Amino acid sequence: MDRLQSMAIFVRAVERGSFSAAAEDFRLTGTMVGMHVRSLEERLGARLLNRTTRRQSLTDVGKLYYERCKQILGDVADAESSAARLQSVPRGRLRVMTPVSFGVHALAPACADYLSSNPEVAIDLVLSDRPIDMVEEGFEIMVRIGDLADSTMIARPLLPYRSIVCAAPAYLDRRGVPQRPDDLSGHVCMGFAHPVASREWRLQGPQGEISVPVSLALTVNNGEALRMAALSGLGIIMQPEILLDDDVRAGRLIPLLPDFLPLPKPMHVLTLPDRHPPPKIRSFVDFVVSRYGRR
Repeated sequence: MDRLQSMAIFVRAVERGSFSAAAEDFRLTGTMVGMHVRSLEERLGARLLNRTTRRQSLTDVGKLYYERCKQILGDVADAESSAARLQSVPRGRLRVMTPVSFGVHALAPACADYLSSNPEVAIDLVLSDRPIDMVEEGFEIMVRIGDLADSTMIARPLLPYRSIVCAAPAYLDRRGVPQRPDDLSGHVCMGFAHPVASREWRLQGPQGEISVPVSLALTVNNGEALRMAALSGLGIIMQPEILLDDDVRAGRLIPLLPDFLPLPKPMHVLTLPDRHPPPKIRSFVDFVVSRYGRR
């Protein structure tokens, strides 16, 4: 028999003064109530109730056990009530992982709007471009850029992550403006150290996708560092629009090859599989999708 149910029936039998009254409350027979109480007595190896045809009374063990059962049942009720409250409104601490550029220039500033509407939520926002395992590292939500591998994660699509090729006016004054994609091979280019991207840049032109050989004069493992190198006039970079947009608007960086744009990368917000995710997860994912999802 379920021990917690047996404890609840025992407490009700004591409070109501009889097995028959407890049976009415639980919609059981008096015999079934007696079986629950006897199962507790057998487990404890002690009698809990002295019963006659007219009255019942608690033994010394029964008195102690009755008080502890009431405390345990009260704790269970409190736990269920707390869980219900957590499921009613967003609250609690939320662990989120995002790529560095998207996190710095998009998600971190947007968190102010989310938190103003959800004051009972706190966010641990971790920025990293390395691959991670959400379960092993304890993340509840992750924004991922690039193709998704097969997995059991729940993925909701966001707008494609677009990049631009650009350079500072000082560099272009010194080295000239590339007119065709092939011209990039004769320029100073900078980017991430990558088995493919450090040798060729993939662009989408009027005739379709092309691969342009490049030789990177500088490789850095951080987009912000590449941005600063480009602003100094060192060379040409291909980096996310979200990272360079302010500089382009201000004229500090000049977009190049407008007819040949870098291939956009798919972007998704991922959550662990859960048929009933807590409100903090549902609300944050909905917020990210409404802010950065497809219109």
